[in-house]
Amino acid sequence: MESEKIRCGWLTKDHLYITYHDCEWGQPQYDNILLFEILCLEGQQAGLSWITILKKRENYRKLFHNFDPYKIAEFNVDDINRLVGDSQIVRHRGKIESIVNNAKCYIKMMENGEDFSKFVWSFVDYNPIENSWISNSEIPTETEISKGLSKALKKRGFKYIGSRICYAFMQASGLVNDHLCECICRNI
Repeated sequence: MESEKIRCGWLTKDHLYITYHDCEWGQPQYDNILLFEILCLEGQQAGLSWITILKKRENYRKLFHNFDPYKIAEFNVDDINRLVGDSQIVRHRGKIESIVNNAKCYIKMMENGEDFSKFVWSFVDYNPIENSWISNSEIPTETEISKGLSKALKKRGFKYIGSRICYAFMQASGLVNDHLCECICRNI
């Protein structure tokens, strides 16, 4: 029975959230564009709950060309103004501008021969960190690694990528496995 399954304690009973937790969160991702999307969406979450962004994720994908950095980098002031007025996403100018900015930074990295996925995964020596948490209270909101990732991204010009956002990104993209030890997704 679904309700008898043990999952991470931060999860609500929202079906979308459960599906995200069971099928995506903490699963190692290596695709450059998917990692870019996750980083951008984690930045959109700043000050909000993840479920708010998750419920708007398909709208973000539609409005930001499935997070194709090359298309996003072409956005101009009119595009940003249009997005600021679109209730399908979080209408925060700084956050929207950060996606455009980060697309340009992503492209610059790639043009300089720096693969985004390899760059990100280098912070964990290309292997997910396996934590063994018993309760949510043990899980950090940032680590020395997330601080290093944040600093390196900032050095490359990225925005909305503080150390806590970077740790959430690391959790979501599987760089760290923070599923609780008793969670059904622990060893997937």
